[in-house]
Amino acid sequence: MCVLSLGTSSGWPGSAAFAEATPTVPAPGYGTLAFTPPVPGSYRLPILGRAADGRVLADTAESVNLHDLMGDKIVLLSFIYATCSDINGCFLATAVFHKIKRRLQQQPELSGQLRLLTLSFDPQHDGPEQMRRYSEGFADKMVDWRFLTTALEAELEPILAHYGQNIQKIYDAQGSFTGSFSHNLRVYLIDRDKNLRNIYSTAFLHPDTLINDIKTLLQEPPQNRPSASAMLTGPVDKAVDLMETIRRPPLGLPPVPQPLDNPVTEKKIQLGRKLFFDRRLSLNDTLSCALCHIPEQGFTSQEMQTAVGIEGRTVRRNSPTLYNVAYANTLFHDSRETTLEQQVWGPLLAPNEMGNPAIGSIIEKIKHTDNYLALFEQAFGQRPDMATIGMAITSYERTLNSANSAFDRWYYGKDKQALNAAARRGFELFTGKAHCSRCHTISQQHALFTDNALHNTGIGYADSMAPVMTPQKLEIAPGIIIEVDKKQLVSVSEVKPNDLGRYEITQNPADRWRYKTPSLRNIGLTAPYMHNGSLATLEDVLVFYNEGGIANENLDPLLEPLKLNDNELSDLKAFLEALTGDNTVELVADALTAPIGDSE
Repeated sequence: MCVLSLGTSSGWPGSAAFAEATPTVPAPGYGTLAFTPPVPGSYRLPILGRAADGRVLADTAESVNLHDLMGDKIVLLSFIYATCSDINGCFLATAVFHKIKRRLQQQPELSGQLRLLTLSFDPQHDGPEQMRRYSEGFADKMVDWRFLTTALEAELEPILAHYGQNIQKIYDAQGSFTGSFSHNLRVYLIDRDKNLRNIYSTAFLHPDTLINDIKTLLQEPPQNRPSASAMLTGPVDKAVDLMETIRRPPLGLPPVPQPLDNPVTEKKIQLGRKLFFDRRLSLNDTLSCALCHIPEQGFTSQEMQTAVGIEGRTVRRNSPTLYNVAYANTLFHDSRETTLEQQVWGPLLAPNEMGNPAIGSIIEKIKHTDNYLALFEQAFGQRPDMATIGMAITSYERTLNSANSAFDRWYYGKDKQALNAAARRGFELFTGKAHCSRCHTISQQHALFTDNALHNTGIGYADSMAPVMTPQKLEIAPGIIIEVDKKQLVSVSEVKPNDLGRYEITQNPADRWRYKTPSLRNIGLTAPYMHNGSLATLEDVLVFYNEGGIANENLDPLLEPLKLNDNELSDLKAFLEALTGDNTVELVADALTAPIGDSE
């Protein structure tokens, strides 16, 4: 989440302001891509839903439909506001668009196929005249880039809601709007049929990946486009029957475990979902569970290696995905909790996460907020307390079950056509030469892809004992590239706390740098990887394990160099990508119907 503060009234600050505002860790989009992206056309982009329509104002003040502006082009859509001063917020989206524009000037065969749309979510300040000045500043004969606004906030709100853009105005102690906003940066890739094909967050917004995705869409023959059955038939935000994942878990999953004292009910799910998305459960009313476990990001956080708590405080570890969390025997990367009901209170009370000082303060806040008293009476027949708050939130989390993947349909459903040849070869490697299934287990009846044990892979050791200090080249503004010594960044950064893994719980030296084996279901949706988010892509993970981890005195004996060639690594990746459940879009769509946290 970025909190954007009021800047100059004349628009984007100049390059000096960019340099002055440079954060400790600028987003990847400013620098060189850290990995080699896949070849355009070698992968497919699923349909995520329909792109929203609505009335907007062009920079000429003409009122038009958003879909009409999209026309028959491939579209990149970003949301900004003029007085933003966060270099990893609106600046980033505009800087990446500017880079794309410059590259397309050298690729006329692409420039005519693409349209860039930038829509302000601050219509009170960003009128057509303001957007016209932007348009003139970024005008180009070859690349069509348009800056838009709306006449009224009432026209803007349904567009934002459809795209899952949760925009929050920041108010001071007197209740006056400060001119600042809080929101999660998103950029949307929309195909010619006005379907959403990708959503980019701060961590994945890079011109190289966007251009590759655009080329992939352009190479997509009409007959090979994802079918209508692969997308939502209604709006992106659409409630679903979450109890169905409890009654009939998707193919590949066992029956959902439910505590005897907390069986899942519809009333508990609805209450728990409201609590999960309520920012007021944090000390300063800004952070909900859903802002570290973001539905559109695989119910994890992909903005940075680790999530950010209240007031921008650093969280030490990567946010685990909540997909299939109902099946977890232990919780947290160090397995320190054994039930979801207990786990809930960790983030609520952690000073660097939601920051609440005591259990009682949370209970009292909930008692005096909205209609929570009535909802708790309906769900539990009593007022909120420590037990029922945990029970409610976990009832929602226990519905986030996702399977019936291509692998499940092939392995358990006996559909021989469900898995492609590369993924089938990857499965043979996974269960054979690569030894992946030693820890990511598969049974004949179901597969959770975890042994629920803890292992030392060397990641924690390297992070604690051998930090890498390599220079970083950063483009902090269009055309402005600097090289930063990482030692200098570290010298002005918050001291990074050491992380000894399970040892911190047991004090057993053998447990140093041991962390819980995660499930691999939906692994293609839940980057970055490892307990500290240090591996950005599946390719990085496969290379890491192919090299046998990182040597240290407690390295798990199961790890050894695998000596897989590039083709074998590619097949393994194909198998891992075949573990994405077929209901993830529906679970995200349901999440987007939940209130943000300060409304019903």
